[in-house]
Amino acid sequence: MPTIYLDHAASSWPKPPEVLKAMHENMELLAANPGRGSHEMAVKASRTLFEGRKQLAKLFHIKNPNDIAYALNTTMALNLAIKGFLNEGDHVICSAVEHNSVRRPLEHLKKEKNVSVSYIKTDQKGNLKIDDVVSEINGNTKMIVCSHSSNLLGSILPVAELGQICRDKGIKLLIDAAQTAGTLEIDVEKMGIHMLAFPGHKGLLGPQGTGGLYIHPDIDLVPLLHGGTGSQSEAIDQPTVRPDRYEAGTQNTVGVAGLIEGIKYIQSETIEKIHTREWQLTQRMMIGLMETEGVTVLGPEVGQNKTGIVSFTVGQADSSEIAFILDQSFQIAVRAGYHCTPMAHEMAGTMERGAIRASVGCFTTVEDVDQLIHAIREVVKYMK
Repeated sequence: MPTIYLDHAASSWPKPPEVLKAMHENMELLAANPGRGSHEMAVKASRTLFEGRKQLAKLFHIKNPNDIAYALNTTMALNLAIKGFLNEGDHVICSAVEHNSVRRPLEHLKKEKNVSVSYIKTDQKGNLKIDDVVSEINGNTKMIVCSHSSNLLGSILPVAELGQICRDKGIKLLIDAAQTAGTLEIDVEKMGIHMLAFPGHKGLLGPQGTGGLYIHPDIDLVPLLHGGTGSQSEAIDQPTVRPDRYEAGTQNTVGVAGLIEGIKYIQSETIEKIHTREWQLTQRMMIGLMETEGVTVLGPEVGQNKTGIVSFTVGQADSSEIAFILDQSFQIAVRAGYHCTPMAHEMAGTMERGAIRASVGCFTTVEDVDQLIHAIREVVKYMK
């Protein structure tokens, strides 16, 4: 029996065949070092990286593709943005549903640079009140950091409203699009986003080891890494030109080749169609689970807009135990535990045993969802 994969919030699978084909061809024919030579293979490798930037710029409505710096993942992109922007004594506001890839760098800077952080709680469903954010702004506030969607609850946070506040107050807005890049429309200009961190291996359908950070042209970050870029090699200091300033070391050309095809697939399907279909699947899943004895579904109510994430608990059972049974007895892959977001679990009331998270993707079927509901009902029967 093939695995029913419901862990797309961690990494999407399977990938479109075009992604695998592009990566294979690149590795076989074009895997030279981009920017490190004038021979044909090196030039073609550089063109692959630029084509990837062009596709990403088109997707996120970014004017200059060179304002996108590649990163290995969203965590690396967020570290570049947070550590590269904040200075001694700065104040930051962020939601309390943030992933540890935001919280841990901020906690590090509290110790290293005396940065102060205000964590704004959401309600139990993951809704953030704008007034709660505004009330925390002070003269030292330099940045607001916010997930576009909670990776536990699937709630969609008010990015455009935060963008307007940041415009009015002269504050920079950093958005973590780990759960929305490729599944929700993102327009950095209209939404007032100054920095956008995103993964390539989730909604964009590319391989692991890809992702990046959009950096507004008015922002100059301190690089996270220093070293060779293939440009200005005679200089001691890191280059000032973008994107080289933020891309020390050999880039993942093979991965970007796959990422390009993932983005093209999304564009051919359209984000609107992908989101609608994923939303319909989550609604079916939520209703089926809510009708199951002992199951509590977390996050937004049925009918509300959300991403393709459904987290839930089963009675007093430990979430990891339920996930193990789903995997071993039903070949269903989900994620259990605390999902690197302990503050969100505190607000959801699931700190004691964690939660099971099922997340849908481009290739999830109605049958997959129904199999999960059936499996959970069988588990509940067994536990009685």
